[in-house]
Amino acid sequence: MERGEGGAEPLIVTLRMDEGSFRRLDGLRRAEFPTERNHIPAHLTLFHKLPGEEREAIADRLTELARGQTPIRLRATGLLFLGRGVAFSFEAPELVRLRKRLAWEWSGWLSPQDRQGFRPHVTIQNKVPPDRARALHERLQAGFEPFEVLGEGLLLWRYLGGPWQAAGDFPFSAADSALAGG
Repeated sequence: MERGEGGAEPLIVTLRMDEGSFRRLDGLRRAEFPTERNHIPAHLTLFHKLPGEEREAIADRLTELARGQTPIRLRATGLLFLGRGVAFSFEAPELVRLRKRLAWEWSGWLSPQDRQGFRPHVTIQNKVPPDRARALHERLQAGFEPFEVLGEGLLLWRYLGGPWQAAGDFPFSAADSALAGG
């Protein structure tokens, strides 16, 4: 198992999606991802590898941020062919801004992967032969219609060398009159 410099497992931050969207995307992932490699649910990753020894500071910042954050609307705008897999791509300007703010605050902790540009996506298939990935991409592309996902909070995970372990749930709790119908 990979551990950080302080001996703690690396941390991952993902977006908590509304239940209906999560079920839809996770159902596709369960159907299309190789079973022996599918250790985790469908997810939209904001950070892939934060230092586990900073868990308390990271959780405190996520708590503070989530308290002042309204739910975030994302729009699935297409499918990405990954060569050996398929993902849904999302337009999410508000999520991009939120992630950029955290990346700036946590710049000293970021891995090379987390320093790269952020392109919101949910991978539903990976590590399959290219012809299988292309077939799924073509099948999903033929019937694709944009859809919305509601980001309801942030999730913190411990990376256990394959599987992930839940380490925190930070619901967005600021009121949004547009979402409440007011």
